[in-house]
Amino acid sequence: MIVYALVGPSGSGKSYKSLQVAGARGIEAIIDDGLLIMGNKVVAGKSAKKELTKVAAIKTALFVDERHARAVKQALEAKHINSVLILGTSDGMVCKIAERLGLPPVSEIIRIEDVSKPWEIKKAQSNRTLNGTHVIPVPTFEIKDSFSGFFMDPLKILRRVGHKNVVIEKTLVRPHYSYMGKYEIADTAIMSLVSHEALKVDGVAKTRRVEIKKGEDGIILTVDVIVKYGRRIQDIVLGIQKNVKTQIEYMTAINVLRVNVQIKGIDVNSIVRNRNS
Repeated sequence: MIVYALVGPSGSGKSYKSLQVAGARGIEAIIDDGLLIMGNKVVAGKSAKKELTKVAAIKTALFVDERHARAVKQALEAKHINSVLILGTSDGMVCKIAERLGLPPVSEIIRIEDVSKPWEIKKAQSNRTLNGTHVIPVPTFEIKDSFSGFFMDPLKILRRVGHKNVVIEKTLVRPHYSYMGKYEIADTAIMSLVSHEALKVDGVAKTRRVEIKKGEDGIILTVDVIVKYGRRIQDIVLGIQKNVKTQIEYMTAINVLRVNVQIKGIDVNSIVRNRNS
C-alpha cells in the first residue's frame, strides 16, 4: 500500500482539497478526522467532529481508541485498498495515524500550500474562525443520520475532470466544540413547533398531545389531531408528516426518523361554520 499525507494547519482547507488531491494522484481512500472515506462514502470509523471537546476530537482523529482503530484497519483490509491519503496538521500526526492503523510509512507528504492558493487558505481559516464550520468530504445524505442535532449545509463544487464538468458535494458541519458554550433545544420548544406546523396543514382543526421519543440517530414524533369534517384524512396525514419533518429538521438540525399522526376526532362544528359561510 502507498501512503500519502496532506498536511496543513487546522482550518486551512485540507478536507476541502482532499478529493481533488486524491483524484489527481489516483488515491483510492482518504483518512480524515477519524473517518475512512472511499469515493463519496464513509466506509468505516467515527468522526472527530461529533466529539464535545477539542481534546476528545484530537484523540478520535489519532485513533487512540483501539476499537475505533481496529474497525478502520479491518475495512482497509476488506476493501483491498492500495493507496490512501491521510489528513493531518503535522508530519508527526500523519505518521502517528499511519502507525496506529498498521500502515506502511508515509511515502509522500503534500503541503496544503502546494495545492491551495494563499487566498484559498485565508478564506478557509476565516470561515473556521467566524463560523466554526468544518468540511467533511462526503455528501450530506451520507452522514445525515450520524449527525443528528448538528447544523449542516451541503456544499456543491463544480470541477473540471477531463472534458467534463463534475459536481462534487461535500458537507459543512458545525461541531459542538466550535460554539462558545453549548446549545440545547427543550422538548417543549419542539412540541410547540410540531403543533404549529401541523396546524398549517389544510383540514387540521386542532392539535392535542405531542410526544417525543429520542434515539441516538434522531427523534420519533407522535401528534394527535382533530380534523375538519369533509376533508380527506389521508391527505391530511401525509401533509402533517411532510410539513412537520421538513420544518423540524430545518429549524433544529435534529433528524426526524418518523412522524406518527393519530386522528382523535372530527370537528363537527366545522359543518355549521361552512354552512354559515
